[in-house]
Amino acid sequence: MTTPTLNQGTITAFLQETYLLTWVDAFLLDRRAQNLSKGTVEFYRKKLKYFTDYCEGQAVKEITQIDASLLRQFLLTLEAQGHNPGGIHAAYRTVKTFLRWWENEVEPDDWKNPISKVKAPKVDLEPLEPVSIESVTAMIDTCPKGTMMGNRDRAIMLFLLDTGVRAGELLAINLDVVNPITGEVLIRKGKGRKPRTAFLGAKTRKTLRAYLKHRRDTSTALWIAKGGERLTYWGLKMIMRRRATQAGVQTPELHAFRRWFALTCLRAGVDAYSLQELMGHADLQILRRYLKQTHQDFREAHHRASPVDNL
Repeated sequence: MTTPTLNQGTITAFLQETYLLTWVDAFLLDRRAQNLSKGTVEFYRKKLKYFTDYCEGQAVKEITQIDASLLRQFLLTLEAQGHNPGGIHAAYRTVKTFLRWWENEVEPDDWKNPISKVKAPKVDLEPLEPVSIESVTAMIDTCPKGTMMGNRDRAIMLFLLDTGVRAGELLAINLDVVNPITGEVLIRKGKGRKPRTAFLGAKTRKTLRAYLKHRRDTSTALWIAKGGERLTYWGLKMIMRRRATQAGVQTPELHAFRRWFALTCLRAGVDAYSLQELMGHADLQILRRYLKQTHQDFREAHHRASPVDNL
């Protein structure tokens, strides 16, 4: 029995096929082949599902049926369904990436990409709220110093404040990339798979060492649960909820620790480009949303740098 092979005619026929769902699957396969993270591939899949569902409702099954009017109506439909501006913009970016990929992959004749006629929806870059340091201090005070779990929870909160790492990055850290003496931490699994180095101050290093002295397990993870297994995202959220309840404060968002790190570093004089590298951001535009500066911040900045006073 011979194995069937694709001849040139079959390949040509496939490339001429414009069935939308077929090419969405091929696009996602391409993203996985590029070794993008599971989260990134899932992001593309979810946003494209919104789009293909909308197209199905409009009896649009072929890519060549997509035009600028349909794309604009899709964005308006997302808004009517209650999607926030950031989510709508993310959907636009995903469809744009997909259509440009298909154009490059197929090189279709007599077809103009309709996304070129559709402007990206505007998104107001409202500053994001940082965590309340008073609340976190109260939560830290509930952590008994003489126990492994108490020292772990205290170290986790100080680690988040001191490094600005994402929750996923925190949980993926292994013991072999942490130097508890110098405070250098290699973040291997940063967003976009870009590694970077985070740094711990003296107080956080001391607290981390106190936690590590309790460790008698064989786990490679830096942060472990009570049973010795790697701490999960749900477990991390439960730690925050439990400590917040004990402290009588509102449970903080995990990402709010990252915002506090960014704003505090900026106020301490860290330049924006260094902060961008420390946080693992691709560009400064993203960083702007973290920096909820006040009128007093701007007053003090001018006081330090007044062109005339410094003549």
